[in-house]
Amino acid sequence: MVKTVLVAVDSSEFAWRVIDALGILHLEPHCLIVLAHIIPPPPPESIVAADVPHIPDEEYEEFRDTEVWLGELSSDVAYTTTFEIVTGDAAEEIVRLAGIHKSDLIVLGSRGLKGMSRVIHGSVSSQVVADAPCSVMVVRQ
Repeated sequence: MVKTVLVAVDSSEFAWRVIDALGILHLEPHCLIVLAHIIPPPPPESIVAADVPHIPDEEYEEFRDTEVWLGELSSDVAYTTTFEIVTGDAAEEIVRLAGIHKSDLIVLGSRGLKGMSRVIHGSVSSQVVADAPCSVMVVRQ
């Protein structure tokens, strides 16, 4: 029985397709959906060395905008929903969050990169499938 599903989405319209894919799963009514959005880390030159962490205004706005976006997405989810917004490498963070939440399933999208694009940019979905502590459902764009 699936109790917790980690759904990794970006801020594109493709995220709605990933949310729609939850409908084919026939989950139990008490299932928890963790909507996760991973923000890429800032470039090293923008990190300020200080004792107190500094969050630039634009990064704070990005977190706030992401929270609003996840709220919009969650309006189409018929289950209890929580949000996770983290900064880091997308594949590593998705796998880490799945472990923290003891997820039974990860649902994420795939852009369908092929050939050199896949080699150059890497494939988040392939890395998650390889490293995940649970089953993974990949939704094609």
